[in-house]
Amino acid sequence: MTEYTTVSIPKDLADRVDETIEGTSFSSTSDLVRFLLRSIVIQHQKEGHLTESEFEEITGQLRELGYLE
Repeated sequence: MTEYTTVSIPKDLADRVDETIEGTSFSSTSDLVRFLLRSIVIQHQKEGHLTESEFEEITGQLRELGYLE
């Protein structure tokens, strides 16, 4: 059985995520966050580390999508 933990994000961000995922395959904010975190972790594990420029690129993409302020 998989154990879970809770991650808190501001309500206004959660609302923006809900609007963003409408019409996508993501059924919830949690689905999207799991996808994003898995993507980052997989990339990190595949390359052995995440360079500063890669981290900045991911951060920039998330900011453009409205997930980061």
